[in-house]
Amino acid sequence: MKHIFTKYWWKHWLSVPFIWFMLIPAVILHAFLEVYHQVSFRLYGIDRVKLSTYIAFDRQKLGYLSTIDKLNCAYCSYVNGIFAYASEIGHRTEYYWCAIKHANQPDNPAFTYQDKFAAYGDSEAFESIRASR
Repeated sequence: MKHIFTKYWWKHWLSVPFIWFMLIPAVILHAFLEVYHQVSFRLYGIDRVKLSTYIAFDRQKLGYLSTIDKLNCAYCSYVNGIFAYASEIGHRTEYYWCAIKHANQPDNPAFTYQDKFAAYGDSEAFESIRASR
């Protein structure tokens, strides 16, 4: 965990409670979202969204990650997956009820930030990205 020994290590530790506290609303969102999704989509005849398409717990298999890294990766996989899952459910609901484009379409390219991520299994790129922060 080289990144915690950087000049600004204290910022990382200070932010940890705020980051992990977001797990509570994410779990609550997931619970309410799932009830809405399962009940309403069945009533409307909308194809249900497959949760496993949005949440992938695969980074835990990487041997070069520490236990804390793996825990943090599981957190990010879950929380970001739930938000993407919620977005897809919202898009399908909007399409069912009101399939009209906005006059000023929001610029929201999904997942374009991932082009800056290290490839899965590339420990050198991972360490390089981590060191640059």
